Amino acid sequence: MILCKQTQADHKASIFGAFLSICRIVIRCSWSIGSLNALKNITMNEPFFNGHFPHIPVMPGVLMIEALAQAAGILSFKTMGQRADPRSVFYFVGIDGARFKRPVGPGDQLHLKVSIVRAKGGLWKYDAQALVDEQLAVEAVLMCTMRKLEP
Repeated sequence: MILCKQTQADHKASIFGAFLSICRIVIRCSWSIGSLNALKNITMNEPFFNGHFPHIPVMPGVLMIEALAQAAGILSFKTMGQRADPRSVFYFVGIDGARFKRPVGPGDQLHLKVSIVRAKGGLWKYDAQALVDEQLAVEAVLMCTMRKLEP
């Protein structure tokens, strides 16, 4: 098994700008396998903790799904052998079976796992999970499509 690490800086400027939800990417074997593992370190400095909730900080579920979607987008670009550019956008077309199993808070490390189920006709389908301390925090089936923006 070959492990490859990439930093946030490798993808930040070209894909997600200031809204990046991934701290590190860890790939098992190769991109051609169609799976990716990534990490998101959750700190008290996250801006959403100010209001969600001030007395019990909990990461919003929608942001956990967003982190999984970002991992899926990176996986798709790498699988296609392409680098993201400002004209490439992945849009959600569906989220099925989303289940939130445990709260995620400051000090947690969210382990993101996505794998390609199918890529056909411009639509991508992924199995996605996020775990904390080997406990399932969220799972979903994500569906996305890539579009090129007009110049």
